[in-house]
Parts: sequence; C-alpha cells; structure tokens
Amino acid sequence: MKKILLVVGARPNFMKVAPVYKEFKKHPEKIDVRLCHTGQHYDVKMSDVFFQQLGIPEPDYYLGVGSASHAIQTANIMIGFEKVCLEMEPDVVLVAGDVNSTIACGLVAVKLGIKLGHIEAGLRSYDRTMPEEINRLLTDAISDYLFVTEKSGLESLKKEGVPDEKVIFTGNCMIDTLASLLPSLPLHLLREGPWVRQGLKRGNISCLLSTVPQMWIQKNFLSV
Repeated sequence: MKKILLVVGARPNFMKVAPVYKEFKKHPEKIDVRLCHTGQHYDVKMSDVFFQQLGIPEPDYYLGVGSASHAIQTANIMIGFEKVCLEMEPDVVLVAGDVNSTIACGLVAVKLGIKLGHIEAGLRSYDRTMPEEINRLLTDAISDYLFVTEKSGLESLKKEGVPDEKVIFTGNCMIDTLASLLPSLPLHLLREGPWVRQGLKRGNISCLLSTVPQMWIQKNFLSV
C-alpha cells in the first residue's frame, strides 16, 4: 500500500488538493492518504471555511505555524513537518502551488529521502522579486513528479532541462473543484454567470470539465 501525505497551507492549496484527496480516498485498499495542514492561513475565514465548503475532513496533522516573516514561517513549517514525516513515513509527499508551505515541506521530504510531487508545476512569472516565483523554481527543481496544469508549464520545464519522464500533464485540478461546486451554486448565478455570456449552458460546461485527478492517480499510484 502506498502512503501519500498531502500538504495544504494557504487558501489556493485547498482548492487544488480537494479533488486529489477525494480521488485517493476512493482507493483505500491501495492508498493510505493523509492530510497535513501547516496553518499558514490559520483563522476560520481563511482556512476552516474551505475545509467545510470543499468537503475535506479535518486534517490528520495540523502544524499551526501562523503568520511570520518568510524565513521564520518557512523554518517553523520545516521543523513541524519533519516530525510528521518521521511519524508517518510516507512514500510520497504531495505539495501544491507556490506558497511557503510548498517549498518548506518539499525540502523536508527530499532531505528525508521521500519522493516529492508538485501539483501545478512549471508555472512561471519570470519575476524573481516575487517570493512565489522563488518557491516555484525551487520546488520544481527538487520534485520527482511534476504535475503540470497548462501548456506553458510544459514549455518552461522543457527549457529548464527537466527530464520528460518526471513531467505529467494533468490539467488544472481547480476545474474539478469548480465542477463539484456547480450544483450548489445559486440558480441565478448559473443563469447569469460568465459562461452564459460566452454562449455556454450549464450542461455543456460540465461536459467540458476534465476529471484530472483520476487520470494521474491511476497512472502513477494504482498501477504499481
């Protein structure tokens, strides 16, 4: 059985990780998936509400690091996450996006010899004054599995010399989150949303949304 540790820390992470977590949970005979919340976004409005609305259970591990400077926050996440990894001994750590939790947990994983996967790999702003850009570059550089959401990510990783066998083009997991939330949206939003102005009806949108997590979980975790 594969042991997978999914990491969330900031609001965008929750939307990316939710469909992946749910897909893993469909295969309890092959996958033991657990969730670690670093607490980078730590109040109810910025964290708990996302767990409730996205249907994610309470995390198995909560680090509660809170706000601080980049250096202090990153260091505190690393200290707490190392304890989690030593306790769980996961086969793979999955991080998402480009926040401090992403690079902090990624560094801990690879230094402990744990395989690292990066959801939303390859995105670039080409502005190294942005902390997020540094986090993206470093996380991609140390990852074993790079899950790419768009074609520009494929191009960036190719230019940077990342081996093709590490790169998996999945599409955007947040589209899966959108698809799952559409039925709960108020009807007036479904009738008047931007998709209507583009000439698309609700049913057509559902047909266009890809089921990304099933594809790469089947390929990378269930087949081994």
